[in-house]
Amino acid sequence: MAILVKKFGGSSVATPEKIHGIVNRVLKEKKPGDKIVIVVSAMGDSTDDLLALAGRVNPEMPRRELDMLLATGEQVTIALMAGAFWAKGQPAVSFTGAQAGIKTNDKYSKASIINVEAERVQKALDEGNVVIVAGFQGITGSGDITTLGRGGSDTTAVAIAAGLNAGICDIYTDVDGVYTADPRIVPNAIKLDEITFAEMLELARLGAGVMQPRAVEYGEHNGVAIHVRSTFHEVPGTIIRGEYTVQEKKFVIRGVAHDTNVAKLAARGVPDEPGVAYRIFAALADANIDVDMIVQSASVQKDKNDILFTVAKTDMAEALGVLENLKAAMPFDKVDLEVNVAKVSIVGAGMLGSPGIAAGMFGALAEAGINIGVISTSEISISCLVPEQKVAEAVNAIHSRFFPQEAEN
Repeated sequence: MAILVKKFGGSSVATPEKIHGIVNRVLKEKKPGDKIVIVVSAMGDSTDDLLALAGRVNPEMPRRELDMLLATGEQVTIALMAGAFWAKGQPAVSFTGAQAGIKTNDKYSKASIINVEAERVQKALDEGNVVIVAGFQGITGSGDITTLGRGGSDTTAVAIAAGLNAGICDIYTDVDGVYTADPRIVPNAIKLDEITFAEMLELARLGAGVMQPRAVEYGEHNGVAIHVRSTFHEVPGTIIRGEYTVQEKKFVIRGVAHDTNVAKLAARGVPDEPGVAYRIFAALADANIDVDMIVQSASVQKDKNDILFTVAKTDMAEALGVLENLKAAMPFDKVDLEVNVAKVSIVGAGMLGSPGIAAGMFGALAEAGINIGVISTSEISISCLVPEQKVAEAVNAIHSRFFPQEAEN
């Protein structure tokens, strides 16, 4: 007997036919005694459609009300999937995030899961039901509905698995696993059998869309391995776990990530004095804006600096407003904004103690004639800001440099 948690994304449940396909597959693979929880996203482009609808009503929709609206997308899916199981003679019950015990903070549209009270889910499983849970959503201590951000259904699934003490969580996607680069951009990208939590977290943070970073983090902190696999092909995927268990061919880096949801902001001519950087980034943190690729450099003016950083384009307008408010108070000279940029990154624990990795990445970009705008590093990653129209070319050049034999095959 096992508790199995399986998550299916929007493309996997986009039509009634696909929902029936998932039901058939789950029942085919189900063993006697298995207890199954399925976490689902909204059907197809439903979330985008709801966002567009909100924009027509109010372009500055309050985040609380937007979460109330967006949470309805998953509720459609869970009810339909429960109905599809009943049509096959399998008892099933659907739960919203709140009903499944997903407790979050009150950071609307970007909520974090605080804990999971899975007693109701466990009871339904014990009664012989397949349980279908709405991903991407939870509830605050005061009873307000929240959403977890793009890809939040991944985090829901891993959190439910942790709450039920399941050792692994299956994440079904439209690709066969985690690749060394996006296979839609790099046709010769290699599927990985395994990857560590640390490497996957860095890849996800830097733009690899196959997993939400918080889901990986939640799995690592709660000891839940994650199996990323295909909805449409019955083949083994990629296991994300704490350490490698098999001796496969080791590459110096594990993957190349890219992110086009990037905007570069710069505060020009800020006073060169203690506390300035703190005031800027504390204000951004108070607005719940994630910041990356921070660079401070001397301004052309004496006793002044320039501070630049990147944010997601979805946070761009709010971040710009924060800086404009600070400009009058501090003061500093002006705020620059650049949107036609993208981030390309390499990730791998093998980078530690391997000289020449940065030179290899920069050399690949130089040979491709791609200029680098900003560089940032961590212990296991290097990121470069490049022109957005050059991102596919950049990813292929870097991938070919670090995976040369595979790229030629």
